[in-house]
Amino acid sequence: MRATLALLVAMSSCGGTKLPTRWLEVEGHRVFVEVADDEERRARGLMNRDKLGSNSGMLFVYPNEAPRGFWMKNTRIPLSIAYIDKSGGIVSIHDMRPMSSRSVPSDGPAMYALEVNQGWFAERSIAAGAQVKGLPGPSKH
Repeated sequence: MRATLALLVAMSSCGGTKLPTRWLEVEGHRVFVEVADDEERRARGLMNRDKLGSNSGMLFVYPNEAPRGFWMKNTRIPLSIAYIDKSGGIVSIHDMRPMSSRSVPSDGPAMYALEVNQGWFAERSIAAGAQVKGLPGPSKH
């Protein structure tokens, strides 16, 4: 309970936007995520924030699987992104440079994208093919 409160306080102090939240598990490692599940939330993402909690992130949820691409316009935090298919398998993981307008594409169709602090996946030896548990259903938007 105390850890959850600390994460919520940390996220709200970083410009949290009252998004839905949930816990995910990636290869036995838990991460607390804000859920961006509509066009407006997905477009805003983690823009204009200065920090992200150590085991925190943002989960982008789409209505279907498709090739995806993300950029870092107005995003000041160095991030790693995992593109995830509809069954929860990680399709690919990429590091992204802050403030870059270069699109970072998925290596295959994805229904989800999980952004965390850069290096989070590598520090835990998580690679493509790993399973993510606790994902919500597809977005309706």
